[in-house]
Amino acid sequence: MNWDRIQGNWKQFKGQAQANWGELTNDDLDVVEGRREELVGKIQERYGIAKDEAERQVDDFTRTNV
Repeated sequence: MNWDRIQGNWKQFKGQAQANWGELTNDDLDVVEGRREELVGKIQERYGIAKDEAERQVDDFTRTNV
């Protein structure tokens, strides 16, 4: 998993993240700015899921989009 690549190209990955997690707003994704922990937190908040589930989803996203 190469989160550094996602963070460095966040503007490109932002659209993919929003397509994957439709409940996240542009403002949410602007706040995230490619930071993994921020993304996990926003997913938890918007979807009401546990941290480990949000982390699994982010890991799956990373595997399929990098």
